[in-house]
Amino acid sequence: MFTDATHNCWAYLIGAPGDTDRIGMSDDGEPHGTAGRPMLTALTHCGIGDVCAVVTRYYGGTKLGTGGLVKAYGGVVAEALSTLPVEPKVEFTHLDLVVSYASVGAVQQLMPRFEIDVLEQAFDEEVRFSVRVPDELEMAARAALMDATSGRVTIAQVTRGHRATTGVATPDGKPRL
Repeated sequence: MFTDATHNCWAYLIGAPGDTDRIGMSDDGEPHGTAGRPMLTALTHCGIGDVCAVVTRYYGGTKLGTGGLVKAYGGVVAEALSTLPVEPKVEFTHLDLVVSYASVGAVQQLMPRFEIDVLEQAFDEEVRFSVRVPDELEMAARAALMDATSGRVTIAQVTRGHRATTGVATPDGKPRL
């Protein structure tokens, strides 16, 4: 944060786009409802979930009035969001796969078809892959892996989670990751 700024106002929305179960905002010394609320309004109507915004303002002597503050704070967040590169949030499952060397080629050929990302691999007596697969493709990927290896694959579920891009849109439109 910019500790020497006059105001560091913020708003956040946690959850699906438009979901208002977990929200927060701060006017950070601006008149009540003139900074955090318009920022939150921009976030709730942008079609993006799990998002936050911070607007830093240095008072330069120009009085904007309450209407001007609302327009400025909401407008700058809306402008930043319009340039923010976004990617859909994908729920995934981490799996550990164990196969024989004879099955490695068949397993590797299936990976692109089921959007399987290899996180780690180890080549010992058997081959171990730590992978993540989108939840919507998991069951089909499991079946294809069993079929391709004639049932000679060990599949263990490790965790579930999600992946999404993160970034910060700056006023010049260039994301800062």
